[in-house]
Amino acid sequence: MNKRRLIAIFVAFVLTIAVTAMWSAATLEREGDADANVIEDSGALAGEADEINENGEVVKKKKGGNKVARVFAAPFKAFGKLFSRKDDSKIQRMSEKDAEKFESVGVARVDDSRNSLDKISASGSAREHLANGRALLLEGRINEAISHLSTASYLDPRLAEAHNLLGVAYSHKGLQDRAKESYERAVKAEPDDAQTLNNLGFSLYQNGNYRAAIDRLKRAVKLAPHDERILNNLGLALCRMGKYEEAYKSFARAGGELKGHLNIARMLERFGREEEAIKYYEGARRVDPNSTFALRRLVDLYQRIGMTQESQAARTALSAISGETNVAVGGK
Repeated sequence: MNKRRLIAIFVAFVLTIAVTAMWSAATLEREGDADANVIEDSGALAGEADEINENGEVVKKKKGGNKVARVFAAPFKAFGKLFSRKDDSKIQRMSEKDAEKFESVGVARVDDSRNSLDKISASGSAREHLANGRALLLEGRINEAISHLSTASYLDPRLAEAHNLLGVAYSHKGLQDRAKESYERAVKAEPDDAQTLNNLGFSLYQNGNYRAAIDRLKRAVKLAPHDERILNNLGLALCRMGKYEEAYKSFARAGGELKGHLNIARMLERFGREEEAIKYYEGARRVDPNSTFALRRLVDLYQRIGMTQESQAARTALSAISGETNVAVGGK
């Protein structure tokens, strides 16, 4: 096989990888719970309160960024992963074994790529370690934050914030079972804290324990009846239990009737319940006749189930709003 043919095969291989990566870039780059991502696309808050602001308050980091840049970067990332060796200078994902080391007194931080742990002093009060852990979590130094928060929770088992932030840190590391255990300890120490109940509820939801999640999230709603994130998380859990009308009410309380209709319709689409999704998209149109997102989805969904006249009517309405003669389906 001559050199020119080898080069042609190599180029074809690279192009195949690039096309595949671009096709799936949106899903490759998304983090977090898939259901929560669906409703966050409409601007709704959902999930754990997993970032710490300068006042020590737990808040949700807004997602976003340049989607176009991520799509075009994906082929190069995918190609690089095929041929590049693991970068030993980067800290790798924490293992359960490492987590066990963190949970003993005097445990500490990851210092190299092999996750070797150097012990630090457990001197200082629980609140000092809590303050250090909170600051490290704010800086994104998760392993060191876990060290201090573990020490704080050991020195004062009733310090609910230490358990809660430890759960946040474990969640960042993908250790969902340990996160849930930390949230449970936090709720036991402070049973009437809405954000801790929210975090525990969402953790239970992610683990598929929807009934228990609904119970904790309903308790959180009673404590914080206007909290958007808690209401949306309750809506997600109710969806998973098939309680769609109750879920709609929770979504609507969180973000208004329009978002309530759109969010429940998105979830129903996700579950393959297209005819039910149509009802909620039509409900969104009644709230806002100029909702281009609802109209685009109706064009597509009506077409899928063979209701071509309704699909064309939605397309005509969309054209009148957008001023386009040939309306494309999909998008926002």
